[in-house]
Amino acid sequence: GFREYIAPGAFDGRLEDDVRFLVNHDANLILARTTNGTLRLSVDEKGLRYEADLPNTSTARDLMELLKNGTISQSSFAFTVEEDSWEVKDGMNIRTIDKVSQLYDVSSVTYPAYNEASSSVALRSMEEWQKNEEAKKLKESLEAEKLEGIKEEEDLKQRSLNEMRLKILKNKY
Repeated sequence: GFREYIAPGAFDGRLEDDVRFLVNHDANLILARTTNGTLRLSVDEKGLRYEADLPNTSTARDLMELLKNGTISQSSFAFTVEEDSWEVKDGMNIRTIDKVSQLYDVSSVTYPAYNEASSSVALRSMEEWQKNEEAKKLKESLEAEKLEGIKEEEDLKQRSLNEMRLKILKNKY
């Protein structure tokens, strides 16, 4: 029901987080970590980029073989959102992640977990945004009605004043 984008700068301040490089987001399959320098993060024109120095372990060797033969060919990352924004473009709800509050891991994955991991949170965020939009529209509508009521009241007062002036003028002449 929506598309999701990550804004440039969303990872500002997150590249220093204690981030792990995992296989399929599995904490038991850790291969590198930023805090010991074996995982390096950066942001380029495509988004979050990572490089890892893999240890001489069976997990790392297995991953390298699966990457080489294309069995695993995708990446994902686990994070929490600090700020996001919503809009509707061409009838599609668009969520933009403006700021990531915590980056937990980057992973080579069989199935990208990004959409699955963020969908329920994003759906709740979308529902909250839609409620806020409805509330904003209701508030604007009520304010417009209130202004219309004030305008009608002012018009009625002005009409009454004009009628009184007319009576006074009639009585003078």
